[in-house]
Amino acid sequence: MTSKAREGTDPPASLPKDIDETLNALQAQHYLADRRLATALFLALQLGKPLLLEGEPGTGKTEIAKVLAAWLGKRLIRLQCYDGMDLSQAAYEWDHARQLLEIRMAESTGRQGDMQVNDLYDPRFLLRRPLLQAIEAKDQAPILLIDELDRTDEAFEAYLLELLSDFQMSIPELGTISAKHPPLVILTSNRTRELHDAVKRRCLYQWVDFPDAQREAAIVARKVPGIPAALRTELVGLVQALRGLDLFKKPGVAETIDFAQALQVLAAQSLSIDLVMQSLGVLLKVQDDIALASEALPSLLAVQTP
Repeated sequence: MTSKAREGTDPPASLPKDIDETLNALQAQHYLADRRLATALFLALQLGKPLLLEGEPGTGKTEIAKVLAAWLGKRLIRLQCYDGMDLSQAAYEWDHARQLLEIRMAESTGRQGDMQVNDLYDPRFLLRRPLLQAIEAKDQAPILLIDELDRTDEAFEAYLLELLSDFQMSIPELGTISAKHPPLVILTSNRTRELHDAVKRRCLYQWVDFPDAQREAAIVARKVPGIPAALRTELVGLVQALRGLDLFKKPGVAETIDFAQALQVLAAQSLSIDLVMQSLGVLLKVQDDIALASEALPSLLAVQTP
């Protein structure tokens, strides 16, 4: 396939040539993706466009960026979003302490009359946060992970539009800074709120669902290879059944792996009601969910181990 990457991006010599190669590369990094996710990632790499991944917590959205960085040998720059985050934490801020020190040094040497405002708003006084670090990358395109964007507000989404469309950032005191090596951008959202259409238009989009039982069992086999096959089938069946309950926080793949490791530590050979009851806190992290699951366990385990 001929690359249609945005003009000015790095030549995709190390990028996958097709979807199968993408799947194989992810598997080599122990990430077992379905073909839809591999297709979305392949297209994002080839087209040089940001990729927005939405889905329930624990479906492996954040892990994609980590795997991508390891696979391509690129630097991972992560912006962990949170409620109330502003540009000073996400993009940049001026080092006011150093600016004040510069003023005092000018006063002590008699240079204050020669100082201009621009002397204080010089790049050397700029504190670079993740977004600006990604734009200013000098050697190669980094991976920029904007994690859990739905935790921020619409004003922050609006600020991202320039970066997502043109890979540039405007700083009033300095002007526009454009990326020499545009980053590969992965955005994630747990969909606690709907993201603005303007953000979505600038990205490729993929919904990341929980894996089916077969793929989840394969993930556990890779991550916890010492667990017996029969026990692996049981625990995956239990996790899949728990996700069918009306839980506040469904167990993610990370919890499945933690549960498999816990069963190894407990030297379990099979699942029992008592064993699962005593270790439910590995899978579920909300007391109401634990209470609901505890009531349903007899029927769930009966289905899993007839």
